[in-house]
Amino acid sequence: MTLNTTCSPAQAGVQSEVAPAALDRPGPRLSPGTTTETRTDWTREEIAALFDLPFDELMWEAQGVHRRHHARGEVQLCTLLSIKTGGCVEDCGYCSQSKSADSGLKATKLMDVRAVLQAAAQAKDAGSKRFCMGAAWRNPKDRDMASIVEMVEGVRAMGMETCMTLGMLTKEQAQTLAVAGLDYYNHNIDTSPENYANIISTRTFQDRLDTLEEVRNAGINVCSGGIVGMGETRADRVGFIHALATLERHPESVPVNALVPVKGTVLGDMLEGTPLAKIDDIEFVRTIAVARITMPKSMVRLSAGRESMSEATQALCFMAGANSIFTGDKLLTTANAGDNADAALFAKLGLRPMESEEPMRQGMLTEAAE
Repeated sequence: MTLNTTCSPAQAGVQSEVAPAALDRPGPRLSPGTTTETRTDWTREEIAALFDLPFDELMWEAQGVHRRHHARGEVQLCTLLSIKTGGCVEDCGYCSQSKSADSGLKATKLMDVRAVLQAAAQAKDAGSKRFCMGAAWRNPKDRDMASIVEMVEGVRAMGMETCMTLGMLTKEQAQTLAVAGLDYYNHNIDTSPENYANIISTRTFQDRLDTLEEVRNAGINVCSGGIVGMGETRADRVGFIHALATLERHPESVPVNALVPVKGTVLGDMLEGTPLAKIDDIEFVRTIAVARITMPKSMVRLSAGRESMSEATQALCFMAGANSIFTGDKLLTTANAGDNADAALFAKLGLRPMESEEPMRQGMLTEAAE
């Protein structure tokens, strides 16, 4: 694995000032109210131009797009549960659940269905609208699908949205999940196509896209995002967003994670003690804002890494268009802010749990009714 550890501050996203030429750079100027078009033909040059905007202008653009398509002051609450932890044969450099990681994480078997449903009921009581279940697999085995289906059906019976992340799927497995009523399937593309091989060697970027296609073809909503702060350049962040924003249909949910470096993982050990061990807060907010502008109707989720962000940084992310978070004390194997901290932050910012329908889902319901 190789990382760009000698990139310039501008490449790493820590820009002390914007070059004068950047202010006049040709690119999209989407002043609030000028367009409601959802595009899938974004160019990398246009996305790079958004990243290069002065920060206040970028936030203004993102806020305008957000207000045109999403309820003001509402943030979707989701809960994530690891239903099968550790022992994954993939070698993702960021993941403590990989067999190749020396993180001390003990592998477990698939959770009992009743235990999963109990956790879902607790999440609902805490205000979560969506319950996400993740298993550390390269791909699920057919023998596990009956239990997975039972989990999906049980959570849906509680009136919650369901999401699964189980690794790569076959066409038949995607269809099985669709019949069970799965609302969302998460499969992150992680980073740019060019940087992908630096992070993972056991599967390709195209493998990721193939699973997303199977999920979409089965009629399941797509949840796909990635991780920033893995030593990538800004060009990689541009490429990451470009890959998602040029899909035939944008993902309904776009989680943006800040790397949580875990000791014993390739990236955790490689980045420890270096300036690249944590992405610059302003650059992270820029990434959120560009995701909002390029994928206007998607839910942009402020995901992993939030527990180490200041309240001010999280507030900027919400201003930039993030309108979904994971609640609870844990995300799979890493710490999370916790329900009490989130409630206090929401009260301070005047935010409330989302009650309205997601824009892309609402569009699908309207089309089905016509």
